[in-house]
Amino acid sequence: MDLELRDKVALVAAASRGLGKAAALALAREGASVAICSRGEQILATQAEIESQTGRACLGVIADLTRPADIDRLVRETLAHFGRIDILILNAGGPPPGGFMALGDAEWQEAFNLTVMSAVRLCRAVLPAMLERGSGSIVASLSYSVKQPIDNLILSNSLRLAVIGMLKSLAAEVGRRGVRVNAINPGWTWTERVRTLLDDRARRAGTTVEAEQAKLAAEIPLGRMGTVEEYGKVVAWLASPAASYIHGQAIFFDGGITRASL
Repeated sequence: MDLELRDKVALVAAASRGLGKAAALALAREGASVAICSRGEQILATQAEIESQTGRACLGVIADLTRPADIDRLVRETLAHFGRIDILILNAGGPPPGGFMALGDAEWQEAFNLTVMSAVRLCRAVLPAMLERGSGSIVASLSYSVKQPIDNLILSNSLRLAVIGMLKSLAAEVGRRGVRVNAINPGWTWTERVRTLLDDRARRAGTTVEAEQAKLAAEIPLGRMGTVEEYGKVVAWLASPAASYIHGQAIFFDGGITRASL
């Protein structure tokens, strides 16, 4: 299938590794030029890797998504470099694990700034150009926890739901003006973030990462975790004109682990 992404420009947040990197690679393989960001210089190595693997232009920008000025600079540099942004992939590192009584106001505020406000600020910065042009696609990468909470991840369980509410409201506002808004909600997909969460589970249960990984695989109807390559392909499709009538939706990439019927 031709996703019609050749010569489109995608801005992918938090893309030095993991799911963000997978999304950027998949979009570039389909012909898009990509701008990517992260807080550290690793983003420059990822930029070179994407360019060498795909032959597409890639702009790497060091930016902290918790800083409004960094977000504004990221968008300005992307527009100056490529002249447009057709696709915005919202992504941010997950908040730390923890139960309700273990987390104080500071942890909640930091997680809110990272998870909710980075999405709000990125949309606010990118939307004017999309609306002026009358086209665009926004995809937020969140978690299947928006429908099925995950133990010991109360920050993520709570705040990703707020992003879903924002996106659903935004979709109602901008759809008639040519901008699609959707979310992808991954389940257990092997990344460094998942390794960190399994380390936490193993420590609390007195087991090993391998044992916790096996437990999770047993809970997933497909019998395994997803891969970042599979995830990237779904993001590229959802962001592309090939999904032109998909709007205001939360797509689950979870191997069937979410048990809710709706």
